[in-house]
Parts: sequence; C-alpha cells; structure tokens
Amino acid sequence: MYKYLFGPVPSRRLGMSLGVDLVPKKVCSLDCVYCEVGKTTKLSLERKEYINADCIKDELTHYLKNNPSPDYITITASGEPTLNQHLGAIIDFIKQTKADIPVALITNGSLLYDPEVRKEMMKADLLLPSLDAATNDVFKKINRPAEDLTVEMCIEGIISLRKEFEGKIWLEVFILPGYNDSKEELTALKEVILKVNPDSIHLNTLDRPGTVANLRGASREELQRVVDFWQMDKVEIVAKLKQVETQQTYRKDTASAILETVARRPCTLEDLTKMLGLKSEEIEKQLKQLIEECKLESVAQDRGVFYQLLEKDMD
Repeated sequence: MYKYLFGPVPSRRLGMSLGVDLVPKKVCSLDCVYCEVGKTTKLSLERKEYINADCIKDELTHYLKNNPSPDYITITASGEPTLNQHLGAIIDFIKQTKADIPVALITNGSLLYDPEVRKEMMKADLLLPSLDAATNDVFKKINRPAEDLTVEMCIEGIISLRKEFEGKIWLEVFILPGYNDSKEELTALKEVILKVNPDSIHLNTLDRPGTVANLRGASREELQRVVDFWQMDKVEIVAKLKQVETQQTYRKDTASAILETVARRPCTLEDLTKMLGLKSEEIEKQLKQLIEECKLESVAQDRGVFYQLLEKDMD
C-alpha cells in the first residue's frame, strides 16, 4: 500500500490521474466549509518538510516501474500541497523520471502571493488554482483562512501567476448557495476572473458532506444561472463523474487501492467502482473484508452510504 500516492482514478478533467499527496491530513492554509477531506487540523501558512521528499520519490519510482502510465500525475494533498517546501523538487523529479507524463498541480491558490512558490510551479504542465470569493467577508465565511491571509493576497498571487506561467491555467470556482452566489459577489468574482484571464473557468459545487451542517450543493440550474450571469467565454460546469465503459484497470491490489482512496475522502460504493474501474461485486467483497478487519466503517449520509477509515487508522 502506498502512503503518499493514490489511484490512478478517473478525474473529471484529467483522465486517469495518479495523485501525489504532499502534506498530511489535514494541514492547510484554509478551513473551507465545503471541504470533503474534513476539518483542517493545522491551519498554517508555514512552508516546511511536512513529508520527506525522498519517501515520495521512492513511491513514485516504484509505481512508475510496476504499473501502466497514467494520463496525468497530479500533485495534490489532503490539505494544501504548496505548503510542502519540496514542491519544486518533486515536480523536477517527475519530469526527469517520466518526461512524457504531464504534471498537474491542484492548489487553493492561497500561497501564490509568494514568488518562490510561483517559481516552483513553473515546470508543471497544468495548474488548477481555486478562487471562491472576491471580497474578504465572503472569503472568511466560505474559506476560513489562516490568520493574516486576505483575499487580496490570493487574487494578486493568481494574477501574478498568470503573467509568469506559460502553461495552461484552469481556474476553479466552487459555488455554494447562501455563501458566494449573490449578485454582488458574482460581479466581483467576474471582475477578478477577467483580470486573471485563465484558459478555462470550472464551476464546481458540493457533492460530498462538507465540514458544516446543512450545506447543499448548487443545482445544475443554479450553476447555469451563474454562467448566464457572467456571460464570459471559457466557463464550464464540471459534471459529475461518469462511468468509463472501457476503463483500464491500473491496480491489481484492490484492497490497498480502496484504503488509499478513502484515506483522503469518504467514498460510496459507486464512487469506488468508477474510480477503480472494477465491478461493484468485487468492490463490495473487498469492503466487507476491510470492515471485518476493522479497517473501514460505513456511515449513512444524504447521498448514500460512505466508507471511511476508522479513527484509529487515520494517522
């Protein structure tokens, strides 16, 4: 079982994506109310070696020697990956080891005000920063940032990144009804997005339980109203994951793949079936075994039964 890698899983935007985790759960610069990973336990802007770079490199080396190549290697985290001070070294290692596999970086964009962080991103092929608010009041309400972090810092960082980065930037905006969908906030967001000028704008919304009770995701109609209100090109509603009929099975160690996946976020049987490219019967068999071994538990939520690690296995 890999500790710092997960997948490959079929991404909504990146095809089959091998995830690389750069910080432990849940070290982050934000404590977003909608986060599917869970509440932030260490809220910080401090960059340091949260995970040893050599350990990550060893797992990448083993995976790439023993498995088919994914469509993307995606740097992400059970928190914010740019907090790891070895971000640049990990990207360099991937490009040196498998130059033919594009590297994507998913970030909440909160550390882009730092020129060193932006410099370390330059060898990636695709950057996917987030921006959920354009005013400080909404930023604090939906993203709950670390002390001293302002939305102006995030905005200026993304604008600076766009000027410096030659690859593609896909900007994600997470729409949460009652938080950032007012006409005033959407107007402010549009003004910022026009300044950033990303290659694509992706609208997303809540699909799994967040960290605050009684949240709901925006409906397809509500997301379309945002698109219509903005009247901008390059805006795409990120659809729910669809089953890939001819999907290749990238992993034979099913139980390990399940544990690696749910360690990062709870999943339903349907989620795992789509992610791992296996029949539901095989997934159900493994889930039953993992529950009997006291490695997983099932929790009923609005969208269905979610499987997650038992508390004792979350370290």
